[in-house]
Amino acid sequence: METILEQQRRIHEERERVVDALAKETLHKKTTNREQINSDYRAKQLLDRYVDGTNTLKELYEDRDGLRKEEIQALSGPNEFAEFYTRLKVIKDFHRRHPNEISVPMSIEFEQLREDRENPAEENQSLVPFKDEEGYGKYMDLHECYDKYINLKGTEKVDYVTYLSIADRLFEINKDKKNAEYRRYLDLILVYLQDYASRVKPILDFAEELEKVKKEFEIQWEAGTFPGWPKEAASAMTHAGAHLDLSAFSSPEELASLGLDRLKSALMALGLKCGGTLEQRAQRLFSTKGVQLDELDQALFAKSKPGKTTKAGKKDAEKQRDTAFLEAQVYYFFELLGEQRQATRENVQRKQARTGTEREDEDEEHFSDSDSDDEEEVIYNPKNLPLGWDGKPIPYWLYKLHGLNISYSCEICGNQTYRGPKAFQRHFAEWRHAHGMRCLGIPNTAHFANVTHIEDALALWEKLKNNKASERWLPEAEEEFEDTIGNVVNKKTFEDLKRQGLL
Repeated sequence: METILEQQRRIHEERERVVDALAKETLHKKTTNREQINSDYRAKQLLDRYVDGTNTLKELYEDRDGLRKEEIQALSGPNEFAEFYTRLKVIKDFHRRHPNEISVPMSIEFEQLREDRENPAEENQSLVPFKDEEGYGKYMDLHECYDKYINLKGTEKVDYVTYLSIADRLFEINKDKKNAEYRRYLDLILVYLQDYASRVKPILDFAEELEKVKKEFEIQWEAGTFPGWPKEAASAMTHAGAHLDLSAFSSPEELASLGLDRLKSALMALGLKCGGTLEQRAQRLFSTKGVQLDELDQALFAKSKPGKTTKAGKKDAEKQRDTAFLEAQVYYFFELLGEQRQATRENVQRKQARTGTEREDEDEEHFSDSDSDDEEEVIYNPKNLPLGWDGKPIPYWLYKLHGLNISYSCEICGNQTYRGPKAFQRHFAEWRHAHGMRCLGIPNTAHFANVTHIEDALALWEKLKNNKASERWLPEAEEEFEDTIGNVVNKKTFEDLKRQGLL
């Protein structure tokens, strides 16, 4: 049985050897994706071993039971030689009872780790479990999530390749469609992404990363800037979520053109009285334009004020918050695994373009050698050219032809850089640019094509609103009236003459 001091010495030696092994593992050259994942897996095991040893060592030094203190006193007391011979006798008795038991030195164990790293045996080639579809961490297998997605209500029925491109665009789904079935879909895809990420990037501390995601999500949720879940507290209309924008109406008469039913639904959404004639409803609704809910006259409200939150409302708000947090985690994992998702999409497209015979030949080659020598060798790419469908750099003349040597930056997308004019033009219709425009309060229409600066977009939006206001029909100035003798005047002049009794 080891003494406490011997246990501490052994753990100190183990920690030093683990640090040395980690350094050699990091410096070891990794040429393939398989070698990188295996190296990360071995480093993860060493890190866990180091942490476990540190925790054990901390407990021994704390000496809560006082055994370490007693042992030190026994070794440093007046009878130190008697203690020494007593321990020597225990060791001899142990070897007498177990004559053939040999203790393997720790150096041999770590030497075996070095041998496995530099000359891995065939059984050590696959240290992490991956499905065939995942290609040992190269690709993702989202088929089960795809089947769940296309069966959701309110989602567009798309093919698998398109799904790989839009899987992270959860903010495009109407929040009214985000029900219990949608939450089960989020749980399914989140479980897979977490499991896949832990296998592809075993060293990453996901508990710490998800804590950062939670803090960032709480800030965005309170500010109402989280994608797909706008904050409903800006004005009287948005406070209750009424689907009627008053900015397009300049008078109660224009509101009256919507009809009794539409005005009633908007008033009910605000919690205001919804009775009266068409003109009274229009006047009551128009009075809420640009006004905070608390600033309205209390006489306008129905018996139950809308600002009062019920238990059911609180429970619904909590459900929405939980759903949004699941989406935040999905966004994080898709951003983390962006390279694998792009490779998956290209791999699926490549498979779809091949004939049945070619696919059979590829499957045979895959089973015979999952990582061929062509895939394992380092690709010579000094100019950092993009890779083609075959995994090799595209020709330099094609690189220049498509303008991939030119980079474009978009301030609206958060200073995101795009290589080549094709990718730059395509990004205006993608989610990142659309979300940036939504944050600015500007519709992402064709008027704003090729506009990348926030200041230019805001200036153009103001100009478009002014033009729209100038083109709006004004009944006081443009509506014409004819008197009994045939004179044609506008509405304002006609009413003035009528009040003066001149008609």
